[in-house]
Amino acid sequence: MINRRDFLKNTAVGAAGISLLGMPSAAEAAQRISLTVLHTNDQHSRIDPFPDDGRKYGGMGGMARRTTLVEQIRKQEPNVLLLDAGDIWQGTPYFNFFGGELEFKLMSDMQYDAATLGNHDFDNGLKGLEKQLPNAAFPFLIANYDFSGTILKDRFQPYKVIEKQGVRIGIFGLGIELEGLVGKNNFGETVYADPVAVAREMVQELRAGQKCNLVICLSHLGYSYKEEKIDDLKLARQVAGIDLILGGHTHTFLEVPEAVRHESGHETLVNQVGWSGLFLGRIDFSFNRKSKQKTDVRTALLPVNTPVTTS
Repeated sequence: MINRRDFLKNTAVGAAGISLLGMPSAAEAAQRISLTVLHTNDQHSRIDPFPDDGRKYGGMGGMARRTTLVEQIRKQEPNVLLLDAGDIWQGTPYFNFFGGELEFKLMSDMQYDAATLGNHDFDNGLKGLEKQLPNAAFPFLIANYDFSGTILKDRFQPYKVIEKQGVRIGIFGLGIELEGLVGKNNFGETVYADPVAVAREMVQELRAGQKCNLVICLSHLGYSYKEEKIDDLKLARQVAGIDLILGGHTHTFLEVPEAVRHESGHETLVNQVGWSGLFLGRIDFSFNRKSKQKTDVRTALLPVNTPVTTS
């Protein structure tokens, strides 16, 4: 069972596991560029905290509290990205009454940098998604759905490149197979492509074409399945060159990201932070200021349970 305490874990790039490291000295810090990646998944229209009535996770969550937490981190860190791995919609009356408008507007206020699509983001069909897209001041990245035969043609990007102090971060999105999971009327002529093949194309484009120093995948495939169905761990094993997979769909609480090592020595971190905005994932990368290469990674799981105070 996940606990609610805040904790910090660290890993040196290339190390076999997660190990505690000391904080860098001032001289070392001067030679580094830091990047803080914050992430959520499977928010499921949870706007308010869970009722504090003795239930599990009672009093936790809430988008106002998350906003405060994100703002605090942005004041402390020079380079911050805020990302989401899908299933923003469905789960509370807010979605039933407002059709996703409130979720997108609040995420825009929080200044999300990018998100991908989950299966529940099709719950109001393609028309419902089209209606609410103007309320999202952030891009939806989805590389393995082809919307060219639908009303959403040209409305999504496969990837986005963001630059922070000369460090180029490539972010792409992958969605789960919709057939059998979402009603045909809700996704229409949307065409699903193999995530593994698409991910390899994305890594090639982002590494070689876009000269990215860090590659992040926003995945709504699910963390791990016993069957052959593709999941985040299988993706990490089969596709070299992804630094970080931020997942969703399976509502998996990971206190520490899973590290997958490739024969080449490249390490992929896989993370997921449950559901309903109970936790905010945090991953801090350090880069050499000259070479822009990763030097170390620090990770934290942040419970969203601090009351918002007003002055």
